[in-house]
Amino acid sequence: MARTIELSDGSTIPQIGFGVWQVKPDETEAAVAAALEAGYRHIDTAQMYRNEGGVGAAVAASSLDRGDVFLTSKVNNDAHAPADTRASVARTLELLQSDYVDLMLIHWPMAKSAAGFLDAYEVLLEEKAAGRIRSVGVSNFHAAHLDALVERTGVAPVVNQIEVHPYFANPAVAATTERGIVVESWSPLASGKLFGDATVEAVAAEVGATPAQTVLAWHLATGKIILPKSVTPSRIVENLAAGDVELSADQIARIDALDKGEDGRTGPNPEDLN
Repeated sequence: MARTIELSDGSTIPQIGFGVWQVKPDETEAAVAAALEAGYRHIDTAQMYRNEGGVGAAVAASSLDRGDVFLTSKVNNDAHAPADTRASVARTLELLQSDYVDLMLIHWPMAKSAAGFLDAYEVLLEEKAAGRIRSVGVSNFHAAHLDALVERTGVAPVVNQIEVHPYFANPAVAATTERGIVVESWSPLASGKLFGDATVEAVAAEVGATPAQTVLAWHLATGKIILPKSVTPSRIVENLAAGDVELSADQIARIDALDKGEDGRTGPNPEDLN
């Protein structure tokens, strides 16, 4: 089932994306080619991943028109100064072999003073006005970071990509949705930690799906964008099929109850980074 979400700037984004975090640069083109062949039309990369070139090569080598593929990348942590942000966007476009990127995010807020990411955000809005970026968002931002952006520019990001999964509901989810921003889930499967969970296994058996599909369906049911990653063709196909899995309200509530709070977090807390 094809699923899309409308963003606050009027653009639409496929709800199921293919993530390439930790995919080796020399394996990225093949992995993305397999994803495109399977039916993915949203690819999520980042300058930090050092594999934008593989993404661009796969899209260029496919039979798809550029406009049929939604590409996301992210500004690196060392590129928040305005000149660095502009240069990094230009480099991203070069590597993606495109004259625009559908969605550009600030990868981490980093500076607790907020000065760095605020300057970078203003540049991304300028790049959007110039047509080199279609939509502007952020990643790993908390409430205070989001409010600082709006106070400076009057423009809220369209998405906030954050860690969220059944073991970590993440309070930033509410802060994001309350501000009309769509949540994108990174590490939606908790890096595999949910596999073997008794509740997930039980719900999966009830709906006739794999545990991975069940967890991904939980994200979809609550309106989140998901970015599962795999380099195994069969898993790539399996993850996309999560769009056909329907969960009941009771099943969603049982998975909701798995939240461990901060103990469930698998990645760093943005508040701990400078």
